[in-house]
Amino acid sequence: MKNEKTVVIFITVGTDEEAKKIANILLSQRKVACVNILPSVSSFFWWHDKLDSVQESLLLVKTKAPVVNEIVGLVKEIHSYDIPEIIAVPIVGGNQEYLEWIGKEVK
Repeated sequence: MKNEKTVVIFITVGTDEEAKKIANILLSQRKVACVNILPSVSSFFWWHDKLDSVQESLLLVKTKAPVVNEIVGLVKEIHSYDIPEIIAVPIVGGNQEYLEWIGKEVK
């Protein structure tokens, strides 16, 4: 069961409040069908030539591939990070009814 029209976008943010703000904006504009927020994700990374770590929240965003660029632009405008993590991954299979629901909810 392959579905190239739907994607999951991973977005990390510094606080739960920022996660909720981004989720509400994306949902209210019907750019996404669903957002899950996973609080307290430990992130380890290189930043300005130093190893760093922070506690973040992770948004799992379900949407359609044609609106990914719009979502990236919108999130970059409101995100607190200089270079926010916004990564889209295609959904290659799953519950077909759920995938169809995503397609119906995103405008």
